[in-house]
Amino acid sequence: MSHANSETVRWSNAAPFWDKHRGTIERLFRPVSDALVEEAEVVPGMSVLDVATGQGEPALRIAEVLGSRGEVVGVDHVDGMIEAAKGEAARRSLGHARFEVAAANSLPFPDNHFDAVVCRFGIMFFPSPAGGAREMLRVLKPGKMLAFAVWHFAENNPFHSVLARVVDPVVPPQVLPPDAPDAFRFAAPGKLIRVLEEAGAANSRERMLQFSIKAAMSAEEFWSFRLEWSGILRDRLATLSPEQFAEVKEKALASFRQFTADGELSFPAEVLLVSARK
Repeated sequence: MSHANSETVRWSNAAPFWDKHRGTIERLFRPVSDALVEEAEVVPGMSVLDVATGQGEPALRIAEVLGSRGEVVGVDHVDGMIEAAKGEAARRSLGHARFEVAAANSLPFPDNHFDAVVCRFGIMFFPSPAGGAREMLRVLKPGKMLAFAVWHFAENNPFHSVLARVVDPVVPPQVLPPDAPDAFRFAAPGKLIRVLEEAGAANSRERMLQFSIKAAMSAEEFWSFRLEWSGILRDRLATLSPEQFAEVKEKALASFRQFTADGELSFPAEVLLVSARK
């Protein structure tokens, strides 16, 4: 199986989890969605494209901003994610939010079609980030904004790194080749700007978003949530003996509890917002 196909399978398997925990995930990353709305200069009445929308975020949040006179289109290459997004849009009676199965490097829209294009935590997984950015610029109207959100370094994001520090010494992670698709592929400041410039974007800019990822759950609940979140993590932990697994779990719970505040978990987070004008 090719890497692209294996990634599609992985995200397809994750689709039920994302739909099951929709409300939680939406709250975790709401500050990022709102920042993208601001960065892409989204206002009511616009036509907006959300690439790698997953289960429909931030497209559904954008639909609330646009109002019924606007339109948001969310695309993702995973059928299960798009079906979940369609179902949620119908449940919320958001008729001006529609969703289609499409890859970032082959968008089924005419040139100069959208008033804004956004992508939250997606471009780091594109087979060709420059190719995807180039295609997104193609469908964007001249003078309008393209905006991305990508994770800053893992060590600045304990939502990810706390568990990694516990698990990695016991079950070493796979060593990835340079610039392989990964959540932290564009963590280095300036790296994504260079990709956008290669794709032909103008007036690229970057700023840091610092916020708190708030999870209204106990350390135990968060442990279960993270295991459901990541099939890769589950596969790694499955190699442990029951005794090793129990030890890793106890260490993880102790680490999570350090981030308890006001009865919930609260992780400091850093995301790079990178935008450009066509």
